[in-house]
Amino acid sequence: MHGHKAMLILHGKQALNEEVREAVGAVRERGQHLDVRLTWEAGDARRLVEEALSAGYTQIVAGGGDGTLRDIAEAIAQSDGQASLVLLPLGTANDFARAAGVPLEPAAALALLNVPARAVDLGRVGEQMFLNMATGGFGSQVTASTSEDLKKVLGGAAYLFTGLSRFSELQVASATLHGPDFHWQGELLALAVGNGRQAGGGHVLCPEALADDGLLDVAILPAPQAMVGALRDLLSGEELFVRARLPWVEIGQAEGLALNLDGEPLKEGSLRFEAVPGALRVHLPSDSPLLSHPG
Repeated sequence: MHGHKAMLILHGKQALNEEVREAVGAVRERGQHLDVRLTWEAGDARRLVEEALSAGYTQIVAGGGDGTLRDIAEAIAQSDGQASLVLLPLGTANDFARAAGVPLEPAAALALLNVPARAVDLGRVGEQMFLNMATGGFGSQVTASTSEDLKKVLGGAAYLFTGLSRFSELQVASATLHGPDFHWQGELLALAVGNGRQAGGGHVLCPEALADDGLLDVAILPAPQAMVGALRDLLSGEELFVRARLPWVEIGQAEGLALNLDGEPLKEGSLRFEAVPGALRVHLPSDSPLLSHPG
């Protein structure tokens, strides 16, 4: 792998991260070519990706949080270059990296430069692409305030329990979703369209998602129509999410549904989400849970 030319695109606020500096130094001491560039403002990640590809870099390292990862993954996928992506998770949540089994220690993460890249899917909505997940509804607030202890006791029902306990804040959205052999219409508390498995700092919304199966995992948490019915479902331990795995899904007639794309507000007018199979080559651990065929 020493013949590869790699560039680390590092979020500006990580410029003084000594652990990253030491990890980069260790890579260079092993004889590997690794240059570093810093982002300063919006648009820098895409510009630096374009410069790296034009200069013949074959590996690009995304150093930052989920937003930085999305920007760099999108820029590589939408370019004509053939560079592969390495994840250096330095954010607060690091949702995709955690689900994929990428080490959070910089030295261990950069060691993935020497692991063969695997083709993974991206999600696309309008002109935007995403590696992890689109989320929306009251559930984005509910998941952030649901305690780990409650989830251990109630599992998925913990989200509904937390939502009911914050009933005065409840903002129910309504939407219609349809895809191949799938149709759902009604009021919901949460919605996730995932290529990855978790969002919001570790909240698993699409537990069976795979990043290389050509499908997006859809998870809908319907709003309880009546308190009695909600409590009955909670106590019976029934699955509260409506789930589907689809190559594409469209959201129509949405009211009160604010969507985020890997944590950033979604600005697209189109609400057609589709999987783009094999759109990006990523260096993941050989036993990554997000790969359908590890090894």
